[in-house]
Amino acid sequence: MATKVAVVTGSNKGIGFAIVRGLCKRFDGVVYLTSRDIGRGKQALADLEKEGLHPKYHQLDVTDKQSLEKFRDYMKSKYSGIDVLVNNAAIAFSNDAPEPVSVQAEQTLFVNYFSLLSTCDILFPLLKNGARVVNLSSALGHLSFIPSKALRDRFKDEKLTISELSSLMQQYVDAAKQGTQVAEWGNSSYVVSKAGVTALSKIQQRLLNDRDIKVNSVHPGYVDTDMTSHKGPLTIDEGASAPLYLALDAPDSVRGQYVWHNSKIVNWESEKLEESI
Repeated sequence: MATKVAVVTGSNKGIGFAIVRGLCKRFDGVVYLTSRDIGRGKQALADLEKEGLHPKYHQLDVTDKQSLEKFRDYMKSKYSGIDVLVNNAAIAFSNDAPEPVSVQAEQTLFVNYFSLLSTCDILFPLLKNGARVVNLSSALGHLSFIPSKALRDRFKDEKLTISELSSLMQQYVDAAKQGTQVAEWGNSSYVVSKAGVTALSKIQQRLLNDRDIKVNSVHPGYVDTDMTSHKGPLTIDEGASAPLYLALDAPDSVRGQYVWHNSKIVNWESEKLEESI
């Protein structure tokens, strides 16, 4: 019988690390911890081994196509495919970051949306029938944070394609470079990037329905991590709870959904976040 395989991107620390920990405890197969920096990845591996857990490690930089292709080729040569893919790798600028909005927009969208899309383009052909994909979104990825109704309607369009969504993401970056983004898009590149991740997840689900592959996006909660400057009240293991639910426990009927940290399905398209939770 073929070995089952789970992969978590950006998992040397924070929520990704806790997702690997949870998978190691419960997933009936091999779990891959991945990181851009090999030294940090190996240290994370050692930390889990001290807990009696035994993930495998492979270097993976989701912003580097060559790194993604090398990882894909390794997985193809060693296994029959991937059963669980958790797209966790992401960045966020702090509120007092000195970088201009134009730089923050380009870098945030590049990592959080375009690199996640590249990861999926390269690794999705390895997904087995019945596989589960979990894309890490955010409460801030709720559609109500996009001010323009016309834009919200575009995001909600059930005929929206990935190329059209990518074009929307690029339009935001271009507007940010021109300083004209606030009225329609708001003032947070992170919001736009995570709205893009949630919209992408819904499109991906439509494209993969015939293969019984489940794709969902998830808000893990406000977690005590480097990304939140350690302001979040939840532990990383609490933040891993909903992603692990989608990876291991959710009914097969949960697909193309936007799921909250309490594992509740939330209406991503509602006019107000409060109305949907």
